[in-house]
Amino acid sequence: MKKVLLVKNITREGPGLLEGLLREHHIESDMVDLSKGDKFPDPLGYDAVFVFGGPDSANDTTPKMKNELTRIKEVLSANIPYLGICLGLQALVKSAGGKIVKNHVKEIGFRDPNNDRFSVTLTETVDLTEEGKRDPLFTHLGHTYHVFHLHGETVETTKHMTLLAVGKFCWNQIVRVGTNAYGIQSHFELTPEMFERWINEDPDLQKMNKDVLREDFAAIKDEYARVGKQLLSNFLKIAKLI
Repeated sequence: MKKVLLVKNITREGPGLLEGLLREHHIESDMVDLSKGDKFPDPLGYDAVFVFGGPDSANDTTPKMKNELTRIKEVLSANIPYLGICLGLQALVKSAGGKIVKNHVKEIGFRDPNNDRFSVTLTETVDLTEEGKRDPLFTHLGHTYHVFHLHGETVETTKHMTLLAVGKFCWNQIVRVGTNAYGIQSHFELTPEMFERWINEDPDLQKMNKDVLREDFAAIKDEYARVGKQLLSNFLKIAKLI
């Protein structure tokens, strides 16, 4: 039986759409919540590792982050398939020799930071690079995606990393390290239940108009879910889990 490791950096940010896919394909999982004091276990023996978002910085020198970076280095050394989301991307890049820096603007929600009225043509999007268009992570998908953002930092990659997607307000959006370790700055994994919890608990989202956030999500939720499920399924195929 295949088994994956799911690593939460904060309780509210978890597998989301991935959870249903794991059940559908009868893939077992172990989940740890580092914000509750759980330890990031030895990744050897897992068929893939997923690391989700959180309020920490990969530049933190806390025991939690030091151990997280060490474990991700072990994942890379063992060539275990890896998918990191938001902080999970930043921790991947930091572990592989890149840098984490402040982005010139915070990206929060679905909207282009320069526009305060919602329009599908003005929402936050990421666009595939030429390398991204050839990458199996995006099989059966288009080249531009509406996404949800919740971050203030960004990554600086090295020449050993492959940039797969870019954004207007944060350039380095999706990165591959080696052949099977991926990091995604934005969120493709949100379910409606997760989204509702986030807007009620996250400090940055609490400052925003909840009704507007809900309207934004409703406007793209079907396409958002389709893309998220396909992308996550593609990663499970890359990891030889399905």
